[in-house]
Amino acid sequence: MAYTGIMTTEAEIDQKTGAGVSASWTDVMKTAATLQAESTVNVTCRFNFSDAVTAGLNADVKGILSDIVSSLVAIEGIAYDFSGYNRIAAEDKINVLRDAALRGLSIIRDKKNQKFMEEA
Repeated sequence: MAYTGIMTTEAEIDQKTGAGVSASWTDVMKTAATLQAESTVNVTCRFNFSDAVTAGLNADVKGILSDIVSSLVAIEGIAYDFSGYNRIAAEDKINVLRDAALRGLSIIRDKKNQKFMEEA
């Protein structure tokens, strides 16, 4: 089965997981983690960005959504199997990705920013 996601691409996830990610981290796992991350974004913001993306949000809005979702999915990929990473490097990567996801969520949670994104 090929990777499918709405808010991010497999390439963006792979870039964030890095070279140490396990070869056992499959497209099916990436898709499942992506669906969970997209749901987290939608429910956290009480706005269905998944539908809005397919309806045609602008590139800036898609970019921040992709950053959030790919960061959350990359965390899952790294945590799946630490053996390809130095333990400290894996923890650092996860912390950086978590911070990016939390920063993005705080931006899109703001109702004024949501209004801007809908109008953009």
